[in-house]
Amino acid sequence: MSIGILLINIGTPDKPDVPSVRRYLKEFLIDPRVVDLPFIVRWILLHGIILPTRPKKTARAYQAIWQKEGSPLLLYSQALVAQLQQELGSSYAVALGMRYGQPSIASALDTLLALNCDEIRILPLFPQYASAATGSAIEVVMDYFRHKQVIPKLTFGGDFFDAPFFIQAQAALAESSLAEFKPDHWLLSYHGLPLQHVIASESGEVACDRKHACPTLNKHNRFCYRAQCYATSRALATRLGLSEADYTVAFQSRLGRVPWIKPYTDEELIALRAKGVNHLAVICPSFVADCLETLEEIGLRAKEQWLSLGGQSLQLVPCVNNHPIWVEGLAKGIKAI
Repeated sequence: MSIGILLINIGTPDKPDVPSVRRYLKEFLIDPRVVDLPFIVRWILLHGIILPTRPKKTARAYQAIWQKEGSPLLLYSQALVAQLQQELGSSYAVALGMRYGQPSIASALDTLLALNCDEIRILPLFPQYASAATGSAIEVVMDYFRHKQVIPKLTFGGDFFDAPFFIQAQAALAESSLAEFKPDHWLLSYHGLPLQHVIASESGEVACDRKHACPTLNKHNRFCYRAQCYATSRALATRLGLSEADYTVAFQSRLGRVPWIKPYTDEELIALRAKGVNHLAVICPSFVADCLETLEEIGLRAKEQWLSLGGQSLQLVPCVNNHPIWVEGLAKGIKAI
């Protein structure tokens, strides 16, 4: 019997067309961990406002980054599975499940159980913990086994926001991809979250104004997504030899009118230009695979905004994707779970 390894990523539409994107957004935004509103309010928001208008815009964004073979997120994730399987060897069986879309978490678990895996190690591929991502993925795994007669040994990998293998891989990619690019400044752009999600994750008194850098992690903010993002930033800055003045942390991808965690990436671009920054390097350390949010939102739209503001160049650093340091370190991490 092999040890089953389930890698979970967020997901992607099957095609970059409006019907596929609509199905994907429907599954994504109906999740109460993503949109934490009462069901009827969530349903009205989704079907009355978002689904009639947003799929067309989002489909165009996907079309701008879609590869001939398919979705970049899916392709990079599949490459990671293949190389991780090779790194781990025949004692392990690696499967990929997407929280939304295909291949589903259920289909990946079906595959591992069909291989007679009596132990399954589950690793959500989200460096920083968030209920809307990690929590939601774990919930689906638990729900899958709720009615199973036989439940194998299940082990869950946790966040890895400052794990050496993640930081080293991301830093190595930054150094290699920027070998001929000399940035004036670095922007570390993370996926945003509604502010209420962060507040709900805190325990007790938290000394953070949520405007400036979060304090170092402690028992009160251990699972605060924003605090973990700042911890990732400090670790990356140390690895890259950056001072606090050399980089800025910001949050992208906000949706709707509720307050999201700040500072916002698009607003920080304006602020950085006002400070005279011309050549900007951008890393997106809340993603392990390049996707819509990195390739289109930053690589295309943020770059267009930067140039329109008078900036001379913006260079996006790739995600860790299937980088050898990442694959080797992930394999060691999996064996240690």
